[in-house]
Amino acid sequence: TLTSFGVLFLQMGWGDLGAFGEPSKETPNLDQMAAEGMLFLDFYTANPLCSPSRAALLTGRLPVRNGFYTTNAHARNAYTPQDIVGGIQDSELLLPELLKKAGYINKIIGKWHLGHRPQFHPLKHGFDEWFGSPNCHFGPYDNRELPNIPVYRDWEMIGRYYDDFKIDLKTGEANLTQLYLQEALDFISKQQASQQPFFLYWAIDATHAPVYASKQFLGTSQRGLYGDAVREIDDSIGKILRHLQQLGISENTFVFFTSDNGAALISAPKQGGSNGPFLCGKQTTFEGGMREPAIAWWPGHIPAGGVSHQLGNVMDLFTTSLSLAGLQPPSDRQIDGIDLLPVMLQGKLIDRPIFYYRGNEMMAVRVGLYKAHYWTWSNSWEEYGKGTDFCPGQSVSGVTTHTQEEHTYLPLLFHLGRDPGEKFPLSFASEEYQRAMERITGIVQQHKDTLIPGEPQLNVCDKAIMNWSPPGCEKLGKCLKAPESDPKKCSWPH
Repeated sequence: TLTSFGVLFLQMGWGDLGAFGEPSKETPNLDQMAAEGMLFLDFYTANPLCSPSRAALLTGRLPVRNGFYTTNAHARNAYTPQDIVGGIQDSELLLPELLKKAGYINKIIGKWHLGHRPQFHPLKHGFDEWFGSPNCHFGPYDNRELPNIPVYRDWEMIGRYYDDFKIDLKTGEANLTQLYLQEALDFISKQQASQQPFFLYWAIDATHAPVYASKQFLGTSQRGLYGDAVREIDDSIGKILRHLQQLGISENTFVFFTSDNGAALISAPKQGGSNGPFLCGKQTTFEGGMREPAIAWWPGHIPAGGVSHQLGNVMDLFTTSLSLAGLQPPSDRQIDGIDLLPVMLQGKLIDRPIFYYRGNEMMAVRVGLYKAHYWTWSNSWEEYGKGTDFCPGQSVSGVTTHTQEEHTYLPLLFHLGRDPGEKFPLSFASEEYQRAMERITGIVQQHKDTLIPGEPQLNVCDKAIMNWSPPGCEKLGKCLKAPESDPKKCSWPH
């Protein structure tokens, strides 16, 4: 029998789980998942922002290869807002497309974020079912200047956030997580009944500002509204795992929990999570922006209570899932993910680097316990002056710079074992620095020499292509009038 997969891809920080040391211990189900499975302490996302990380997970490729980046300005974070013209290209092969060939039924629940125009629809890229939205739950909008974001069931919209799917910005109340949970339970039951292997991609966004939780969870956390949202997600994951056990398919279902970027400290303290001991947060290539909580769970296969220091990346889920399904990754393109099965099943450690990209620039690289910064930047003085701070209370002189600082000829080097907070760069003159950089330089050189960047998808914006008239809007009487097309270069200040 083929193994089914669940990828729980959320927006939480490394320090948000009890298993990772969060003192209020409000994630009993995720902590239990870790006790029954394997905790990855050195697991990374492919980008400090949502859309490129999602593209990386589903293609097994760095965003600079799969097109989820911008060349409009140097080292800028870019994602897929409503007016983005680009999205996931047909030339990319997504995990569900490959699994489909082996007879899998694939469902995405929650946020797609890989482009919302018809050619980018998830059901055109290997998913059989979708319940969720192409964009984040920003709003409410007036449906004249900006349309509210649609919610889809499969090919067609069934309503819009704020109009039909209520989110109360005053109280933070919304029952979306409960809807997403029920979708997951129903999908799993249906596949189990028809003995069909499945891939469930549960990509919900309750912890993304504006944060929301359903009524029974509001006010239940010591961590405010953000904690309420985390508690509800934790409760939902507990229900999903118990459901697999009750149906008797847990030993045949591989489940992985992780996040698409570090906690957004710009929303802190009220709506932001915790990145534990790490520097800065979302949008940066410091550890707080890209090191993620990660748990692998597969009862009867992955030994319980395991802790791994394997350098992992969300792109590894692509390669690992294919390996579990008995499939080979595509050989006609560079795949950046590695197969983690030997790590999880035999406790092996695989030597591999982690590249930290921001837009079109490799900002840093990690090899073993050493991390070399080739560029540093938190955000511009202009944005910082407007109150945007990606590193609140964490300024490190010469490191968290507000101008883009190049260190290509003399990278800043940190030993993450002794200094996880990236506060004490090693002395350039030290023997340790020379030794480590000798090894890192060769790896970076080889990476850059062989890198073939993809066509950048996040360069052009046009208000005419926003979610004015998604498929299904006629039946609902919810089509809106689009303005004239006026394509422009997108501005990416971060």
